[in-house]
Amino acid sequence: LGEFLNLFAAQLGHISIELAGVDMYKGGEIVSGDADDIAVWFIDTDYNYESFFVRHAYFPGANDPYKALKTTLKAEIDADAWESLKRTRSRPFPRPKDGRVAVKVINHLGDEVMKVVWV
Repeated sequence: LGEFLNLFAAQLGHISIELAGVDMYKGGEIVSGDADDIAVWFIDTDYNYESFFVRHAYFPGANDPYKALKTTLKAEIDADAWESLKRTRSRPFPRPKDGRVAVKVINHLGDEVMKVVWV
């Protein structure tokens, strides 16, 4: 995730994370992808190195996961609510008490990478 991850001071005592893409190690080389290659990304806003708790989830990819979810659930989904999750910049959240945030990214092939960030 290295250079693809940016932290922003959103407001006093709060931060926001922006994800521009993801690097995956495949076949002996690093393959870079942009936000369209990301199926889902999660944030643990107070990571403890023992367990990853999904506290934020976003679905920025080029595919339309909402259509598949709507079909699977056989229900109507609030389009505005789901659209708010199709983003690469997180909603602001309080700075973690221990200073650690973990970001987990999964691409459309199911490959996963995680980075811990000190804030």
